[in-house]
Amino acid sequence: MNRSKAFFVHQLLEWNRMSNTRQMPWKGEKDPYKIWLSEIILQQTRVDQGLEYYNRFVLTFPDVSKLASAPETTVFKLWEGLGYYSRCKNLIFTAKFISKELNGVFPAEYAAILQLKGIGPYTAAAIASFAFNLPHAVVDGNVFRVLARYFGIATAIDSNDGKQLFTLLANELLDKSYPGVYNQALMDFGAVICKPQLPACSVCVLSVKCTAYKTNVAGQLPVKEKKIVKRTRCFYYLVIEYNGKQYLRKRGPKDIWENLYEFVLIENEKPLSMEKIKGLNEVKNIFGSTGFDVLRISPVYKQLLTHQTIQGQFIRINIYAELNYKDYAPFTPDEIQTLPFPKFIAAYLKDKNVSLNLF
Repeated sequence: MNRSKAFFVHQLLEWNRMSNTRQMPWKGEKDPYKIWLSEIILQQTRVDQGLEYYNRFVLTFPDVSKLASAPETTVFKLWEGLGYYSRCKNLIFTAKFISKELNGVFPAEYAAILQLKGIGPYTAAAIASFAFNLPHAVVDGNVFRVLARYFGIATAIDSNDGKQLFTLLANELLDKSYPGVYNQALMDFGAVICKPQLPACSVCVLSVKCTAYKTNVAGQLPVKEKKIVKRTRCFYYLVIEYNGKQYLRKRGPKDIWENLYEFVLIENEKPLSMEKIKGLNEVKNIFGSTGFDVLRISPVYKQLLTHQTIQGQFIRINIYAELNYKDYAPFTPDEIQTLPFPKFIAAYLKDKNVSLNLF
């Protein structure tokens, strides 16, 4: 290892020992189940938001067997609001696999951990190093950023070459004696010192040898080559009421929000007025000859996803006869309170002006 790399490792560990005050409930945790839980929750999620969910999950499901035996609807309800629901689906699948196929014992080797559904190289390395002190480097957004800036690497982190380059470098730098401590120190350093915006270069122990600092290009690193193209989808939910119940269905596969519940959905590429909605053939098919009254139209709600923007409204409707349309079924207010919904619908249900208490 050359002097620049040795300096990096020494200074990072010294900073961790003397100055790192970042506290999180899973730091120092050795239970692979809890480490796995925290890592899955924190994927695509801010720490301040994920912390609340982590604490609730650990309290409700203190071990993998408890999670595996829980009704899926209960788990999805606890996950509600976190988004990226495929994570929750994989969490349930893997918990059941560990409970049934591995007798409730979490794998203790990197290769076996990596085989679990929903676990990639980063999460496998985190579990292996934190729980079992195995020498595998974690490479997450914080690590990409610190390494790119310190070593002045302009290779795109989302390219195949970039992923390989950064993984090899991270493993070369890894302190093999204390991989868990080193990995956590590097991630913490990226979170509190080498931040995405306004990095604390003035107090950075690495700045004297940091390429980005010396060349004033910290704001340009790391580099990404792919730009996300977003599309907008307009969702109009008909909140249809009859005899004190509202009609819902569980969303199917191959689209967003799989396994979550929703009201009767009308989707369109562009925003629609109420008059245009009433004139749609799909709406006519829903109600047929059944009479109905429009009770209320909500404000426009919006949810930003990685590749999509969902926007639309909720239209409360009272019908004069029982609805028989596709796979929608009636639910009472108490039943609705227990069901998992996407954030888009949960925001509507929590709005005091349009809440379930009004029907």
